[in-house]
Amino acid sequence: MKPYKNPITGHLDILAYRKQDEDDKKIFYSEILIHGDPEGLRSFANLLLKLADLDQESLVDLPVGAREHEHLRPDIELAKSSQEVVVGRLDAKGTGAFYSSYISKNGKR
Repeated sequence: MKPYKNPITGHLDILAYRKQDEDDKKIFYSEILIHGDPEGLRSFANLLLKLADLDQESLVDLPVGAREHEHLRPDIELAKSSQEVVVGRLDAKGTGAFYSSYISKNGKR
């Protein structure tokens, strides 16, 4: 077994921020905040590129229908102030299907 190599170097903080709508104080919405120093942002970008460029079909340990992903955890890969984040592929190995709850920008499933 290969030793764990943290994909994130530098400083990276990812958190969900709940914000009150200024027009209607009772409505809340969330924003995802991603902040880092140059090294942290570059390593996050490299992780995203690695996932994007990965040939899922060649992964023998990844079952058909599964999606490659990485867990980013507070105080391990991320800052202590972060929330756990899962970054992964939308397309499934072997089928290319997206998960059923996905709705595209144009509203199509």
